[in-house]
Amino acid sequence: MNKNTKINTLLLLVVAALAVLPLALGLGDDEKEPFTGSDAQAETAITEIDPAYEPWFSPLYEPPSGEIESALFALQAALGAGVLAYYFGLRRGRRQGELRASVQQDGSGAGEPAARGD
Repeated sequence: MNKNTKINTLLLLVVAALAVLPLALGLGDDEKEPFTGSDAQAETAITEIDPAYEPWFSPLYEPPSGEIESALFALQAALGAGVLAYYFGLRRGRRQGELRASVQQDGSGAGEPAARGD
């Protein structure tokens, strides 16, 4: 197992632990809705401190249910991940193309770049 594989495996285990540990340890069991978002928790805290508080702005679109809100959030996250993956893939492809072009220009590699750890 090479170094990159070990690092990737370790990172995967850390992410899995971050997802499972709060559930396994029972964090939030004393709350009515234990894993609500920070917006909902902030709204609850504000209304407890000042019940007469009026928000300055209202949302442009209020989804009819929590499931639709979650689906829209997941769609937003997927689109963001797609944009990032495209960007990093494009950068890597350009870097590999530049490397191939420089090797072909030098004529030392007979058209094939040297193996790299990318």
